[in-house]
Amino acid sequence: MFSKELGINLQEKSSDEIFKWFVASLLFGARISETIAKNTYREFEKDDLLSAEKILKRGWHGMVFTLDKGGYVRYDYKTADKFLEVMENLKKKYNGDLNILHEKSSDSQDLEQKLKNLGKGIGDVTVNIFLRELRGIWRKANPPLQDLTVNSAKNLGLIKKVDKKSNLQELLKIWEQKRLEGYNFSNFETALLRIGKNYCRKHKCEMCPAKNFCMQVHF
Repeated sequence: MFSKELGINLQEKSSDEIFKWFVASLLFGARISETIAKNTYREFEKDDLLSAEKILKRGWHGMVFTLDKGGYVRYDYKTADKFLEVMENLKKKYNGDLNILHEKSSDSQDLEQKLKNLGKGIGDVTVNIFLRELRGIWRKANPPLQDLTVNSAKNLGLIKKVDKKSNLQELLKIWEQKRLEGYNFSNFETALLRIGKNYCRKHKCEMCPAKNFCMQVHF
């Protein structure tokens, strides 16, 4: 999982760990490379910017400096604006605690809307990234499958028709039947996403670790 790769332990359900993943999701959600997003998150760690209060105290110029160090040069001004707006609303509405935001949400759709309402820069992609790895941890985290996930699942013969709502139920059923000890459904979903993103989309069939199981291999 992307959160685990960054050293974030969501299983603890702690507000601090969930906030770290929220910061990472805001970075991953931009139109920028995965590598730059990871590097920038590391800069947030180094500069101790892992709470709403600390980000707000850092201010706009400080945020631009941190973003530039991570490689966000083309998007630094816009992203600094986004972070400060989001953190201001998170602090004002939920005391800077995303667990409070979750508890105040009536259902999964309301949860997604409350996250989007934190700032203009939070859209469907960012919300999906954030909630995908919280599925099974937050009761109301139930985002739709991403297109890349559906595509790889179809290529692997796990689903036949593309219907994201029923596809999710199909994959959940498969996971319950074939689950691996020490892993959860989010691991399975993330694996499918990575295959779709890194191999299916780029037609890198020969390099795909799942090529022996694929129904659409093109060499």
